[in-house]
Amino acid sequence: MYLGIIGEFLNMGGSEIMLILAVVLLLFGGKKLPELARGLGKGIRDFKDASEGVKREIHRNINAMDIDDELRAEERTASTSTSTRTPTQTLEDQMYPKTEVKEPIDLNKEAAPAETTDIAAAAEKMETEKNKTN
Repeated sequence: MYLGIIGEFLNMGGSEIMLILAVVLLLFGGKKLPELARGLGKGIRDFKDASEGVKREIHRNINAMDIDDELRAEERTASTSTSTRTPTQTLEDQMYPKTEVKEPIDLNKEAAPAETTDIAAAAEKMETEKNKTN
């Protein structure tokens, strides 16, 4: 019975729709109708955007939970397989690799690095060329 009443209410013909539109036009006037339609459209668009945002957030959380479950499963399988294999390097060797120094560094040297002298020489050359043109 409940579905019958709703079905009859929504079963409108062309004349009923025209009557409703005429009443709306009389109530709000011709100048207010476009503003009302814009406001209604904006409200519907905002509602759809908000519902899409909620859907995206739900899907993102579900996917994050799936990824977490996969990582836990990989950790479980890795922990069982690590007991059978031996590591090639220790953690300390991986973090701080040992490199041999071929030539010791002399901290008592007072000479400037070659790069600095090259830059200084280039700057002096440019300055002398600039003075020659003036």
